[in-house]
Amino acid sequence: MNEQDEYWMRRAMALAARAEQEGEVPVGALVVLDGHCIGEGWNQSIGSHDATAHAEIMALRQAGQAIGNYRLLDCTLYVTLEPCMMCAGAMVHSRIRRLVYGAFDAKTGAVDSVLQLLATPGLNHQVVWQPGVLAEDCATQLSRFFQRRRAEKKAARKQAAGQ
Repeated sequence: MNEQDEYWMRRAMALAARAEQEGEVPVGALVVLDGHCIGEGWNQSIGSHDATAHAEIMALRQAGQAIGNYRLLDCTLYVTLEPCMMCAGAMVHSRIRRLVYGAFDAKTGAVDSVLQLLATPGLNHQVVWQPGVLAEDCATQLSRFFQRRRAEKKAARKQAAGQ
């Protein structure tokens, strides 16, 4: 882990906060090329009714538009949560050079935790990755969101029951 990775991960955490403000699971992502952010994304699945609107996908789409090519050679993707299967596949297809992620995802993580898709032999592109950058901060951001959400649901159930 280096200072640049921490800097960009903090920027991704700010995008995750934006997702949370919009009622989404707080995950943020950005694509960096030559020290410049060329794509940003945050979870938008709930509001857009689109299962593919993960932070990583949104950032990859914006980056592709920025450079006029879906192949994001020499780019680094920063994301606050370990990517799922869909997002790991999109990284391979977009030819992302490097992935840096924060928190591990014990339920759907497809890089290290549940599956190791990026380590699959025979893929047409190999992505290198750095896990655990600001992992504790990223995990805390997510866990606070889910704690608050559970408390809100509990309060709503109590209110509905007339208590």
